Amino acid sequence: MQNEFFKYQAQTTPHPLAMEVSYAKGSYIYDNQNNKYLDFVAGVSACTLGHSHPKVISAIKQQLDRYLHVMVYGEYIQKPAVELSKLLAKHLPENLEKTYLVNSGTEAIEGAIKLARRATGRSQIIAAHNAYHGNTMGSLSLMDFEERKAPFRPLLPEVSHITFNHEPHLKHITNKTACVILETIQGGAGFIEPQNNYLQKVQKRCHDVGALLILDEIQPGVGRTGKLFGFQNYNCTPDILVTGKGLGGGMPIGAFTASSQLMDCLQDNPKLGHITTFGGHPVIAAAALATLQEVISSDLMSQALEKEQLIRQHLKHDLITKIRGKGLMLAAITPSAEITNQLILKAQEAGLISFWLLFEPKAIRITPPLTISNQELIIGCGIIIEILNIIQSENK
Repeated sequence: MQNEFFKYQAQTTPHPLAMEVSYAKGSYIYDNQNNKYLDFVAGVSACTLGHSHPKVISAIKQQLDRYLHVMVYGEYIQKPAVELSKLLAKHLPENLEKTYLVNSGTEAIEGAIKLARRATGRSQIIAAHNAYHGNTMGSLSLMDFEERKAPFRPLLPEVSHITFNHEPHLKHITNKTACVILETIQGGAGFIEPQNNYLQKVQKRCHDVGALLILDEIQPGVGRTGKLFGFQNYNCTPDILVTGKGLGGGMPIGAFTASSQLMDCLQDNPKLGHITTFGGHPVIAAAALATLQEVISSDLMSQALEKEQLIRQHLKHDLITKIRGKGLMLAAITPSAEITNQLILKAQEAGLISFWLLFEPKAIRITPPLTISNQELIIGCGIIIEILNIIQSENK
């Protein structure tokens, strides 16, 4: 099938990994030769409960027997979407009470930007250097990586950038600012956590000048950092919360959540302030509801912190200079991009799936399913150490 893959399916890079998937279950993906690969990536933080989790599959099958798409978002009452939105509200701070369900993280970012501009009547948006919020035109506008932006200009105007964790830049947030949008933990930049109550200070500055704080939880959310959402680790509550990826349990989803007062801005003046055909799709909402229920009712969140320590314990090597991140959102940093490239490619040959980060070429992504076992983690870390030993010996 490889020839057909390259001939008929559009590619995102010149050299995709091009593994032909046969099936996936638990912490493993199997290729068409029935080789199994331990998954340390989870579909780039998307497969929260691993592959083909029985509760997610059961929820999907039950909903398939009832109905699929019946009407554009927001017109008909569909139980899976209502129950999902209700469960989110139950486990979020009071000001995060109403959720708009969409199809992807980047669409949720677009909706959040529109909501901030509509609610404040302002147009300036402030994002962070080395941020990644998606690749549609509005989300792409938030990026400061000119190499990726230049071919698609003109983009959204009045976007400026501050440096994450750099407090002097908070002065750039003014009464002309509609919103500040930050990843709770910077993903593409190398899984960089906020320091010295940084998010609290951003929140205060936003409130002082009447701007809204949007936190992008597309990667940190749904239990990956030991809390249901990453911001709960840092004593900061956003005005608008954006999530996606892991919320769907392997199905495509995005969502943005705010107060009723804010969210109601999208229903009038103009009507259809945001609209989506397939947002809140009943099958996807059923999968997301099952995923969220399992994360909340189990001990997977506390396990994420225990598993972080296990990874740190078993990933000690001269060629790992540091491990950034929290819970099961980790990045092992090597001395060079070349070492990282070698490791990721050799890992797949050895039966371990790892991956890169967008803007930190020395980083090795470690974002396994929350359901991965301790033994599987130790096996995966052992493969990484073995490969680093080989790389080290080859470079002597």
